[in-house]
Amino acid sequence: MTDHNQNYNHKPKPDDRSDNVEKLQDMVQDTIQNIEAAHETMQFASGEEKEQIKAKNKRREEAIEGMRAEIKDEYHNKHPEA
Repeated sequence: MTDHNQNYNHKPKPDDRSDNVEKLQDMVQDTIQNIEAAHETMQFASGEEKEQIKAKNKRREEAIEGMRAEIKDEYHNKHPEA
C-alpha cells in the first residue's frame, strides 16, 4: 500500500493579515445584526427562551468587545505612527 500523502507537498499558507481589520469589522457588523435579530425574536419567546437569548446576546457583546480590541491592535500594527 502506498501512502497517499507522499504525493502531495503540503506547505502552510503564508500568514496574510492584510485584510484582518476589514474581516473583523465585518464580523462585528454581523454580530450586531444577530443581536438585533435576537431582540426581535424575544417578543415571541417564552420566559426561559428570553433568558437564553439574553445570555447569548451578552456573550455576543463580549465577543464584540474582543473583536474591537483586536481591530485596534491590528490597526496599530499596520500603522505604528498612529
